[in-house]
This record gives sequence, C-alpha cells and structure tokens, in this order.
Amino acid sequence: MTEGITPDRIRVTDLDRQAVEARLRLAHANGSLTLTELDERLLGLWQSRTRGDLRLLTLDLPVLPPAPVPKPEPKPSVALKVLATIWLSLSAVNTTIWLIVCVTTATLVYPWFIWVLLPPGVVLGVIAAMLRPRR
Repeated sequence: MTEGITPDRIRVTDLDRQAVEARLRLAHANGSLTLTELDERLLGLWQSRTRGDLRLLTLDLPVLPPAPVPKPEPKPSVALKVLATIWLSLSAVNTTIWLIVCVTTATLVYPWFIWVLLPPGVVLGVIAAMLRPRR
C-alpha cells in the first residue's frame, strides 16, 4: 500500500513530534535558535503531518553528537556479600556464646567477642566504603 509513497510523505506520530520538539528545544538551549524562532518552529511542529514537514523544521540545525551513555552503577561484589554474611554469622555465634557464659555463671565475663566483631568488621566496612560509587 505504501509502495509509491516516498519517506517524506509518510504521516508522523506524536512520538515523532515529541522527538523533534526535544531537538528544537536543545537547539534553543545551545543558542542555535532564538526564542522567536523556537516558537515559530514549535507552532509548525504541531501542524506538521508528514516526515518531510518535520525534516524541514530541523534541516538547518547542526547535527548533535550522540548523548553519552551513562555508566552503569557498580553492583556490590558477591565476594563482599559472602564475607559480610560469614562475619555476621561468626559475630552472632560468639556474642551468643558470651551471653550464655555470662548468664550461666551470673558474672560479667570479659567481652572477648569484641575481638571477633570489631577488627574484621572495620576492615569490611572500609572495603565496602572504598567500593561505593562516588556521586
């Protein structure tokens, strides 16, 4: 059905118009278009019916470089998660044993579990802070 129709005569959609509107606004922000020119072209934009009409609105604008692709956020290391889980488990077991000893002897025993809890926890915290992305 569209065999005899040139690409410039194909009707446009609202998505096509929105893309051209974004390009026109960017051209205005870059200084390629004055506010009056932008208004005139936006008026013509929403009155356009074919791709040829849209092409005429952006024909004299400079070609923009493609937008830079943002870097994906780094995910926390699986190894770091495993180490943190092991550290939490060992800390919980040692703290529980210390509590059982304190309760069964009815005395406050030296908190030796801190040596299992703090030094590895500090090291894991520093490593996690170093791997956290900067904003």
